[in-house]
Amino acid sequence: MSKPSLILVPGLLCDSTVWLPQATALRDLAEIQIAEMLECDTLGAMAEAILKTAPVSFALAGHSMGGRIALEILRRAPQRVERLALLDTGYQPLPKGEAGEREATGRHRMVALAREMGMRAMGLNWARGMVHPSRLSDRALMAGILDMIDRRTAQFYAAQIRAMLNRPDATPVLPAIHCPTLVLCGREDTWSPLERHRRLAALIPASTLTIIEDCGHMSTLEQPEAVNAALRWWLTQ
Repeated sequence: MSKPSLILVPGLLCDSTVWLPQATALRDLAEIQIAEMLECDTLGAMAEAILKTAPVSFALAGHSMGGRIALEILRRAPQRVERLALLDTGYQPLPKGEAGEREATGRHRMVALAREMGMRAMGLNWARGMVHPSRLSDRALMAGILDMIDRRTAQFYAAQIRAMLNRPDATPVLPAIHCPTLVLCGREDTWSPLERHRRLAALIPASTLTIIEDCGHMSTLEQPEAVNAALRWWLTQ
C-alpha cells in the first residue's frame, strides 16, 4: 500500500532546514515533500506554485508564513487537501490604523537592515524574538537558524515582506475546512501568540489545538520531538 503524500511549507526566510526533524521522523508514515519557496511577492502566487507540483491529493502542514500559504492552498483547492496542520501562524490581514502602520514600519526597517548590513546581521536581530529566551544561548539551534536566513537575499526577503503586508484575510476559509486539522503553537510564541491559535482552532470545525511547552515561534526546531509526536498523531488519527 502506498504512503500518503505530505507537503511541508516553510515560513518567512526559512527553507527545508526548518522541517528536517519532521521530514526525518515522519518518513515511515508519508511521502514527504518540503516546498521550495520561490521569490513571489503574494501568498496566492506562493500557493499556486506549490499546487503546480503537488500530488492530486495530499496532507499539508505550514509553519508561520507557511501556515498562511497553506490556507491559500485551501482557498484554491480544498478538495485536494486530506489533512491540514497549521503551526505558529496567523489568518488575519494587516490590521488597520496604528497597529498596521507599526507592523509595516517594523518590517520595512528589518528589510533596510538586511540591505545595509547583510542577512546574517539582520537575522541576529530578527531571531531574538523568534525562540524561547532560554534557547538564545543554544549555539547549534541559533547557528542553524542564522545559516538558513543567510542563504536568502535581501531581495527575496523584501518580496516575502510585501506578501505578508498584503496578506489576504483567511477568516472566510476557516469554517469550510472539514478535513482533520491540527493547530499547534509554542506556549511562549510572542510572534504568533497562543490566544490567536485558540481563536483559529475555534473557527475550524474539525480542529485540535496542541500547545508545545517551553517553546517560542520556531517550534519545529526548538522542540522537534514534541512537534513530531503531534504530527504523528495527526497523520494517524
